[in-house]
Amino acid sequence: MSQPTQPHLTDLGLPPALADGALRVVALGGLGEIGRNMAVLEHAGRLLVIDCGVLFPEDHQPGVDLILPDFDYIADRLDDIEAIVLTHGHEDHIGAVPYLLRLRRDIPLVGSQLTLAFVEAKLREHRIAPLTLAVKEGQTEQLGPFECEFVAVNHSIPDALAVAVRTGAGTVLHTGDFKMDQLPLDGRITDLRAFARLGEAGVDLFMVDSTNAEVPGFTSHEREIGPVLDAVFAAATRRIVVASFASHVHRVQQVLDAAAAHDRRVALVGRSMVRNMTIAADLGYLTVPDGILVDAKAIGDLPDDQVVLMCTGSQGEPMAALSRIANQDHRISVGPGDTVILASSLIPGNENAVYRVINGLTRLGARVVHGGNAKVHVSGHASAGELLYCYNVLRPRNVMPVHGEVRHLVANAALAVQTGVPAENVVLAEDGVVVDLVDGRARVVGAVPCGYVYVDGSSVGAITDAELKDRRILGEEGFISIFVVVDSTSGKVLAGPHIQARGFAEDDAVFEDILPQITTTLEEAAHGGGADTHQLQQVVRRVVGRWVNTRLRRRPMIMPVVVEA
Repeated sequence: MSQPTQPHLTDLGLPPALADGALRVVALGGLGEIGRNMAVLEHAGRLLVIDCGVLFPEDHQPGVDLILPDFDYIADRLDDIEAIVLTHGHEDHIGAVPYLLRLRRDIPLVGSQLTLAFVEAKLREHRIAPLTLAVKEGQTEQLGPFECEFVAVNHSIPDALAVAVRTGAGTVLHTGDFKMDQLPLDGRITDLRAFARLGEAGVDLFMVDSTNAEVPGFTSHEREIGPVLDAVFAAATRRIVVASFASHVHRVQQVLDAAAAHDRRVALVGRSMVRNMTIAADLGYLTVPDGILVDAKAIGDLPDDQVVLMCTGSQGEPMAALSRIANQDHRISVGPGDTVILASSLIPGNENAVYRVINGLTRLGARVVHGGNAKVHVSGHASAGELLYCYNVLRPRNVMPVHGEVRHLVANAALAVQTGVPAENVVLAEDGVVVDLVDGRARVVGAVPCGYVYVDGSSVGAITDAELKDRRILGEEGFISIFVVVDSTSGKVLAGPHIQARGFAEDDAVFEDILPQITTTLEEAAHGGGADTHQLQQVVRRVVGRWVNTRLRRRPMIMPVVVEA
């Protein structure tokens, strides 16, 4: 059985002009990574954006707050955008909306009630009042040349939607994030009847969640978490701290229910947690038992065995509440006898950060309950068995795996082929790859530039990969500055060299061995006045760099300053 092949970005040129009547799909994020999901559909000269999320930085991206999709592809076509369709309210699908709306504020946002409520709260912080259109499952809206039908799907957040986009070139079904929990807490299952109906009518391109494609079988039910939480609560003798995503309404509901059953009070910790759960409760997605919630400032007035703290930071985010608690940098503390529950699965890339938090909490004496030692979380994504069901129900003509690292996309593609989708009709793409649907066939036709856009404080896109490399060098290899004054005529060294080093275990005296060599090399280079200060600085950098690498086995950042007198 042949398998689909993945194009190499270096082999792809810019795409040709879109053929009349064709549909173009370009993912600006979410392919080859877990996060910053964003797909752009083009038909009849108009654009439709599906999701606009962020990616959270890893250890090798110091100082970065968020990573955005690269909007350059659509920057000069903002007026062609009909709408941004949002499949659900997780940050990796809505977090970049404020940054796109900064470029054009009146792009309509289309999504479910809860999704739009989460987005609107975020946009208020950016002082943007959006145009919104709330939709429900079963509803169809015409957005320019795109007829969009919304389908209920089950996920780890309420009100998630898949979207079927009908165009003159064919029908695209984009699942968003989904699973097929048959016993969801809110009773809202993935609508396989709608999937079957769409399949009967014909799905020309199936863009399907790949996150759990490597996982055999079926994703567990959310209901299985309740008894585990109940048992942990029953065994706890002091405070309980539960960390989860700030948008995981179902998990917070289970924590509230367990707290009520064990006569405990719950305090929400973290601005995003408080904001999102307030919205969910106001809209009826979260049921709060009477008297169960207390202000976080009031927990000191309660006995420890009556306290539950619901906070953010389950992925080890350095500024989130749980990480600060583990680092003893938060007004809330944990100690011997306390129980901490990490009620989420590990997102790839966050393993080291999460284990640091677990170790920190354990060192403080807390009992840490996490996915490695108890079933305190189930995934929100369909496993291989569920994906096979979808392929067999839909019988799509073409498949484009989305939302996942490369290994997830490849595994999902293999599932599609196993169910009978021809390998040549399964498109493996990465961010920036351009896929055209023409005459019922989806093909890779080129690629567009699609890099990372870093948010660092108030700056957006100002940080480059080269500057991140400098930050890593500063953090890992240290810093050396050298100051020298030379005679502008003779080239003789008049003062210095003076060396200062930071980030070295060795005393500064170790650098005295290199000073004569710097002086000699500089005077040789400057003799006769043939070299300018920039050239002399490069000479100093080479001499010091070679010496430090040979003597100290380091590659620090070297900043020479040569002044002519």
